[in-house]
Amino acid sequence: MRTRRVPQRMCVGCKTMYPKRDLIRVVRTPTGEVLLDPTGKKSGRGAYICPNPECLDVALKGGYLQRALSVDIGPEVADSLRDAIHGAG
Repeated sequence: MRTRRVPQRMCVGCKTMYPKRDLIRVVRTPTGEVLLDPTGKKSGRGAYICPNPECLDVALKGGYLQRALSVDIGPEVADSLRDAIHGAG
């Protein structure tokens, strides 16, 4: 029986490869809204981040998340992402 290949994705904060299921997807929808995608199936441009609040802080301060999503992330969106990751972790 064949073993199934596990998709790997890179965290934009710590630049480490993890299995896709271990990461949280942040998506920019076609309307330009930035939100968490717990299912990983929402339409739009996505970036992956560890469920670690420090990784999110690094990604926001370094501009890595903004660059990956090709959109400016305001403080209110950053706060909502922090709250969601603190709730998930």
